[in-house]
Amino acid sequence: MRTIDWVDGAIELVDQTKLPGELVMLRVTTVDELVGAIRRLSVRGAPALGVAGALGVVLAGGDQAAIARLRAARPTAVNLAWGVDRVAAAGDPLKAALRIRDDDLAASRAMGERGAGLLEGDRLRIMTICNTGGLAAVERGTALSVVQTLHERARLAEVLALETRPLLQGARLTTWELARMGAPHRLVIDSAGPYLLARGGVDAVLIGADRIAANGDTANKIGSYALALGAERAGVPFIVVAPESTIDQAAPSGDHIAIEDRAADEVLTIGGVRLAPDGTDALNPAFDVTPHDLITAIVTERRVIRP
Repeated sequence: MRTIDWVDGAIELVDQTKLPGELVMLRVTTVDELVGAIRRLSVRGAPALGVAGALGVVLAGGDQAAIARLRAARPTAVNLAWGVDRVAAAGDPLKAALRIRDDDLAASRAMGERGAGLLEGDRLRIMTICNTGGLAAVERGTALSVVQTLHERARLAEVLALETRPLLQGARLTTWELARMGAPHRLVIDSAGPYLLARGGVDAVLIGADRIAANGDTANKIGSYALALGAERAGVPFIVVAPESTIDQAAPSGDHIAIEDRAADEVLTIGGVRLAPDGTDALNPAFDVTPHDLITAIVTERRVIRP
């Protein structure tokens, strides 16, 4: 199943806000529809956003204002702007967009194989945060592609998936994908991750990335930095898996990465039910930045980087 694709002159994508309850495909025919889908996280994940941006330029049909709105829909994930810019500069936008889609398919498989080859041993226990599988790409994904490859090679003992507050991408999406691939897994609350690392029950932490600075500092879903600190203290490899398009050479370090702040209601409510008393406000940074000295390796479709 493809998370996002070009079908009969429109974009078709999985509405990730409906998972795991139901599998719904959205048909997107305008840039404004696509921007709305991106902002409400119907489509999310750095590689998938790159493909969405690329295909969205085709929908724009040369409308520069629409292209600008699409490019700015989410500020932290560099892949969105990267996909928009590549196709906007192409002579044949559809051909360029489909090339980006096909390159993502190949990159996901290559990252899975390269990442699995980097890890030593069998019956590995992997910890991960957010969702980095096929739902975050076109197919297979980034960090979860490594997990899938390990599982296909009978080298996976278990995945500990962090729930990923406040929108529960780990609880809703990662567990759904792991169940579909038949991989053994358990769900863990976010704050338990560092403690479980300290107990010695994890062989590696695998995460994705929304933007990687030139020095290796990595922006990923909020909670990643805490896992990196726990992994460093426990002596557990902390590995970032992301395509080359996620590396932003224009950002010298993590200090130059814009961090998206999302609506307070995502923290204050669940399913429309308010958790906190009226009058309580919330801070809701969607991402954090892990310094490069806490990262064991960055795995892309082309290479392994050791910051």
